[in-house]
Amino acid sequence: MRDVTIREYRDTDLDACRHLWRELTQRHRDIYGDSSIGGDDPGRLFDEYLENLALVGPWVVEWDSAVVALGGLLVEGSQAEVEPVVVLSRCRSHGIGTRLIEHLIEEARRRGVRSLSVRPVARNAEAMACFRRAGFSFLGHVEMFQDLVRGDRKWKRGITLHGEEYRY
Repeated sequence: MRDVTIREYRDTDLDACRHLWRELTQRHRDIYGDSSIGGDDPGRLFDEYLENLALVGPWVVEWDSAVVALGGLLVEGSQAEVEPVVVLSRCRSHGIGTRLIEHLIEEARRRGVRSLSVRPVARNAEAMACFRRAGFSFLGHVEMFQDLVRGDRKWKRGITLHGEEYRY
């Protein structure tokens, strides 16, 4: 891949990263059919993300001099979480996300992290497959929900764990 650079986030990346955050939010809205995800201005949530005291990085990927991806680590002691990995939709399927994930794994190792986790949304099959290929093959926690306002979201069937069927 030509002209791909992974580097630490700079203040001048703010607008590009807000745009990436909005794209990530829109992806979640699309796969869940819920336009309320992320609120009225999801790009502003990136600003809150930058204030997280556990945040290490974040890092951006530049491709042909444009910021096209964002990734970070939330580190607490010897444990860390990859949060987020987002690649501009028009730049997906070029290995950018994979290279960014590999970079985040190496950063975690370099910082002495013993356990690295990631929490993609259950319906994001592409992200889950990408993380699986990158070595995320163990399940540590499963987040379960109860829909208290029936009908707001259309849940899919098809996941079985420990002999029980779950919707996602």
